[in-house]
Amino acid sequence: MDTLLKTHNKLEFLLPLHGFAEKLGSNLSCSKLQNQEFRFGSKKPHLKWGRNGCVKASSSALLELVPETKKENLEFELPMYDPSKGLVVDLAVVGGGPAGLAVAQQVSEAGLSVCSIDPSPKLIWPNNYGVWVDEFEAMDLLDCLDTTWSGAVVFIDDHSKKDLGRPYARVNRKQLKSKMMQKCILNGVNFHQAKVIKVIHEESKSLLICNDGVTIQAAVVLDATGFSRCLVQYDKPYNPGYQVAYGILAEVEEHPFDVDKMVFMDWRDSHLNNMELKNRNSRIPTFLYAMPFSSNRIFLEETSLVARPGVPMEDIQERMVARLRHLGIKVKSIEEDERCVIPMGGPLPVLPQRVIGIGGTAGMVHPSTGYMVARTLAAAPIVANSIVQYLGSRRSFFGDELSSEVWKDLWPIERRRQREFFCFGMDILLKLDLQGTRRFFDAFFDLEPRYWHGFLSSRLFLPELIFFGLSLFSHASNTSRIEIMSKGTLPLVNMINNLIQDKD
Repeated sequence: MDTLLKTHNKLEFLLPLHGFAEKLGSNLSCSKLQNQEFRFGSKKPHLKWGRNGCVKASSSALLELVPETKKENLEFELPMYDPSKGLVVDLAVVGGGPAGLAVAQQVSEAGLSVCSIDPSPKLIWPNNYGVWVDEFEAMDLLDCLDTTWSGAVVFIDDHSKKDLGRPYARVNRKQLKSKMMQKCILNGVNFHQAKVIKVIHEESKSLLICNDGVTIQAAVVLDATGFSRCLVQYDKPYNPGYQVAYGILAEVEEHPFDVDKMVFMDWRDSHLNNMELKNRNSRIPTFLYAMPFSSNRIFLEETSLVARPGVPMEDIQERMVARLRHLGIKVKSIEEDERCVIPMGGPLPVLPQRVIGIGGTAGMVHPSTGYMVARTLAAAPIVANSIVQYLGSRRSFFGDELSSEVWKDLWPIERRRQREFFCFGMDILLKLDLQGTRRFFDAFFDLEPRYWHGFLSSRLFLPELIFFGLSLFSHASNTSRIEIMSKGTLPLVNMINNLIQDKD
């Protein structure tokens, strides 16, 4: 629940955030933004101050303690691309987020020439990324975690909670970017600070035209710009679900949470005394996601898991204000805030096509959860190795043929089938109200860890997913089973039809 759209204070299009709502992306490196419909709610919430200097929630918006956005840059001397030489680079990466830099780093390690194009290449990513520790351990990135919790907790309602014995962590975004950038520089990656206006394809190379008048020639183009979809093409109607969230990193007088556990989901609604608000939440519920760093410093985020259309941002903020008031959390100051909108599900891009994609632009966000950071970073070696294989010493493929082979490696039939199942899960979640959602996750987190771990981390493929579904059904209450059958029949038929039609 990570490439998105995040509006951070006065910044318009940045990217996403955490666990079930991880957020990943790059500063959008393409000037053509097609996501204007992702803007939800006002950017100027309203609050009143209490006598003790803390915020007193009194309106449908959130806290007006948010400071002006501070752009923090890495102190690196970057080797810049020299357009006067007119060289054709092996790979042009459009977008400097985690996915783009990971591919640039790994392709350049093989000795190929790489140019990374981004309007703010030194800017530290503004997103709070949360991950399961085992995911980053598998990629040898434990040194890029700054806070770790021994486990997580899920509050189903006021009387039931699940303790998840799976360590969770927040990513040190400065350390992660520094590590990637240092390796890119060491490998000879060149950087160009600009936005791409358009791409013109020739038989064996592509011309990337930038907004500063520079044209970069490349044998392969990788779009890592997130959900902008400005280079990667789609040919089917785009009607995803939307995960919408509002979060704050705040200093508080106190909070009621265990600092050794992060709150993965809190579905309780006892804070909603306003009947209109309670009814809205009953139809389309939101949950609290919280990372407590100490007894008085905490990240809090109110999240709509998935809805179509997305829940308005001011509605999310109003629910959060009510929750904080009920929990007795008095905010003294806010370090930063996040407004996130993540498209989930929807069609895959045209497969294959000349421009290669990774991350949000390639449809890689988890359709049921919004999860993407770890999944995308794990996919980077696949894309990089494929490019190196086909563009390396043998130079066996060029142009469309080369891109086609890379797309096949990124989206093999087993990954496409996995995604169909995840979209099936999203279609069911879209139809569940608060009580149905609670019943669903009550059964979900009662499954054997290998099932719910694998589902959240995209490690289960279709045969295992079938057993996952049967196990979930067996753990569900009778009411939940009836719900799944009644609301999941049409999505199931659609999934089976799509699986039958999808062939290599």
